[in-house]
Order: sequence, then C-alpha cells, then structure tokens
Amino acid sequence: MVNVNRLVIMSNRLPVALHEEDGAWTASPAPGGLVTALTPVLKRHSGVWIGWPGTTEQVELAGALETVSAELGYRLEPVQLNAEQLQGYYYGFSNEIIWPLFHGFETRCNFEPAYWHDYQDVNRQFAAATAGVLEPGDFLWIHDYHLMLTARELKRQSPELNCAFFLHIPFPPPDIFFKLPWRKEILEGLLAFDLIGFQTLRDRRNFTLCLQQLRIPGLKVYGRGAVVDISLGEHHLRAGAFPISLDYQDIQRHAATPEVEQLAWLFHEKFPDRQIMIGMDRLDYTKGIPERLAAFGLALERYPELRGNLTMVQLTVPSRERVPEYERLRHIIEQLVGQINGQYTEVGDWVPIHYIHRSVSRSEVLAYLRAAENAIVTPLRDGMNLVAKEYVACNLDGTGALILSEFAGVAAEFKRRAILVNPYDIEGMAAAIQRVYLMDINERKRRMIKLREIVRKNDIFTWVENYVVTATHRHEKSALTVDEFAPDFKLSDTE
Repeated sequence: MVNVNRLVIMSNRLPVALHEEDGAWTASPAPGGLVTALTPVLKRHSGVWIGWPGTTEQVELAGALETVSAELGYRLEPVQLNAEQLQGYYYGFSNEIIWPLFHGFETRCNFEPAYWHDYQDVNRQFAAATAGVLEPGDFLWIHDYHLMLTARELKRQSPELNCAFFLHIPFPPPDIFFKLPWRKEILEGLLAFDLIGFQTLRDRRNFTLCLQQLRIPGLKVYGRGAVVDISLGEHHLRAGAFPISLDYQDIQRHAATPEVEQLAWLFHEKFPDRQIMIGMDRLDYTKGIPERLAAFGLALERYPELRGNLTMVQLTVPSRERVPEYERLRHIIEQLVGQINGQYTEVGDWVPIHYIHRSVSRSEVLAYLRAAENAIVTPLRDGMNLVAKEYVACNLDGTGALILSEFAGVAAEFKRRAILVNPYDIEGMAAAIQRVYLMDINERKRRMIKLREIVRKNDIFTWVENYVVTATHRHEKSALTVDEFAPDFKLSDTE
C-alpha cells in the first residue's frame, strides 16, 4: 500500500475536460489510465492535482473546478496560461523541440531561442503555483517533458521537498540529446528531482550516459540495476526504469460487456471469413503509419494469398490539427490508402484498407481491438505504446497475434511473445504480416497467454505502487535489480 502524507500531482493538463455554453463553463473528468490509478491515492491522502485547465481564455473556473473536484474526490488547482505562453512553451519548446528530439527526429526540431525563454517562464509559473499549495511532508510527483525545470525552482525555496519526476516519452542517447542548445540546463533541472523515472532501461541508461558525458563536477552514478543512485555534492537522487501500464482488469471487464461484444460482432460481420489487422494510433510522425501502409501494400503484392482474405483497419485519431506538418502527414496517409485500395480493391467485395480518421468512443476502441485477429503496432520510436497492451487486455479468447516495433518501449516487456519488426524495414514488416496471417492457432494461444500474463501482473496500480514506494524510500537500497547491460529486446523472436 502506498504510504505518503499527501500526494500532489503536477502535469501540463488537469485531468478534466472544459465545456462552455452561453458564457458558462462546466468541467467533467477526463478519463485515462493514469488518472484511474492515481485517484484512489489522491482521495486517500487528500491529494491535489495541479495543471493547465485547457483554455487560454481568462475566465472564472473556480466553480466548475470545485464541482468536478468533489466528483473526483481530490482538489484541482489551475495554472492559467495565455495564448502567447501556450504557443511558446507548449507548441514551441515542448512540441517543436523536445518531442521530436527525444524521439530521434532531430531534423524536425526548430531550435528557436524564444521558445526556451517561454519554457523557463512557464516552468517558473507552475513552480510558483505549486509552492502556494505545498505543505510540510507532501510528496510531489511531476509528469512529463513539459515541466523538467520545476523541481529546480521549488528546491530553491524548499530544499527538503520530496519531488519525483516521470518521463512518459523516450530519453535520447548523447549523440542526439547533445544537439539541444540548452542540454546543460535541462540536465541540471532534472538533477534537482529526488527520483527520475523512465519507461525503459534503455532510456535510463541514455540519461546516465548523458550525465557522464557532460562531466558535471562532483557527479557520481552508483549501481547496475533498474534503479541507480546518483550523487551531486550533498544532493542524492535516484534514476530508474518504471514501465507504465494500464488497468488490465477494467479494460477486460469493459471489453466483455454486452455493448462492446455487440459492437465487435457487428464490426466483424462486415468482414465475413476474413482476418482483420488493426492499426490504431494518434496522428503523429513518430507512429510509422506511412511505413506500415507501405508494408501492407508490399505484402499484398508479394503474397497473393492475402488478397481477399486479410483486411487492414487503420484508425488514426486527429492530433495537433493546427500544425501544418500534421496536416501534411494526413495527406500522405490518405494518398497511400487510396493507392493501395485503387490497385487491389475487388469491386463489390473486398477493400484492402479501411481508413478511419476521427475520434471514436471508448467502447468502439475496445470493440475494434477485441474483434481483430491481428494488431500491428509499429511506431518509429515510442516511450511505451499502450495500444499494444490494450490489444492484449482485450484479447479475451487469447488467439490474437501482435506485430510490434522493436522501438516501442513495450518491446522491452513483450520481447519474443510478439512478432518484433524494424519499422523502417518494409520488406521485413511485409513478411511479418504474412506470418501472422498464416500463424496456427496453437502458436497464437501460446504467445497471447504469455502476453496477457505480463500485462495482468504489471498493471497501472503496480506501477504507481512501485514508483511511489521507491520515491518515498529514497534512502534505502533499491530492491529492483536487472543486468545493467541486458538488452531491452532481442531481435530474434524464436521461442
């Protein structure tokens, strides 16, 4: 059981959705695995969640937030940002610099100096808002790349504060990270935390390699496990790998409801006597959607037995629609879908790719995942990728097959139980598509049983427990041990 005096969460966004009608604002809880896992702890310890409420309009939100706070069972504290701040700190530094850089797309970065100044200013604003909320003995848990400088600001006022950080995206190796003009300032900001959590051992290793190559005077790293100790003068902290997960039991229960079962049946009824391969992603250049579509087209060309017998359903959820680069990506995807369907569609019968570009309900998502015999999750780089875990949790009959990118964080956990592919290898992915189509039922079951056990045992609640226990027992030796040089995944998926 997590034992803290009071839990204070800080993230870029509050876990609410705002609604405005006739000048009146209301708020409702925003669903999510992290929110679900943290809610019991926040309730138990009279917790607080600090974040941007989701609007740059300077409006009175106290009443709306009080109402939803009562519903959630913990307090919500807004950090108001204006449009200029949001543009520089969020759309600029966070999404034009950190997001592409940390995913290995440094050529997409826009190292605009003004963005850095906005990022610092907003991090100070978040820190100031949090300082006004904190009480002695609080445990502060800060989430993600938007807020990497906040601990440094807070520790200047409260050196005794126990403050942890979790990075939900990958952390790059030194040859990529060191292209950031403000690399030293970011690392020094992270070193102000007492615990820094990463998705994978590889990310944690990249971070400590960056520290060592920066040659910070007095810095020492101890240990060879999943969690290592770091000292810098009188300050001692930890850095560790804590792969995030989801609420396995809740997803499984929801996937088994009559509503989802009926939707899944209706969905599969449209593809009689055919296998379905599901791809489900937010629209983003890190997700490898064009490469995946090209591989599916090549599979149809090379393996004629797939034609008429395997249908791909690609669900792409709109994202950052105001950014021109994402609009261009959408056009590339739609063009590829049109080309493949134009070449292989059989009139009145089989269409190779069914492309959906819209938001869908939670029940629809689970129905798509439950109905599909195969899933293809092939990001070019991803911190974790919970779609892969959702597919496993929804696979109630245990016969699904998963094609998974080596460069998704979840590959470190799934390893040989999924069919691992290099998402840049179009021919290799095409061969994997044929392989899962031909895979016999016994191999499918053998693989999926192992995958489901991994996700069941390491759910979101276990993740929260492990993280908070490690953060609040920072002076004790970590019990988590793995080989420091063990690979996150193996390229061979031979059983």
